[in-house]
Amino acid sequence: MRRAEHWPEQAQEELAQLGAEIEKDLRGGAYEATREELRAIDEAISEIERGELATDAEVRAAFAKFRSA
Repeated sequence: MRRAEHWPEQAQEELAQLGAEIEKDLRGGAYEATREELRAIDEAISEIERGELATDAEVRAAFAKFRSA
């Protein structure tokens, strides 16, 4: 923790978020999404609303590509 005092502010914020998540897990608290996760969820909802979803075949092809890599 002492070394983190010298980290950039963004890194310190990430460490604080991680610590809060660990503490909640230890207490059995509910999971809270990070800002980045919430933004990704909002973007996914927007894509759904705009009809910009991948087809099942496109999803299968993407997974097949990554599995073979």
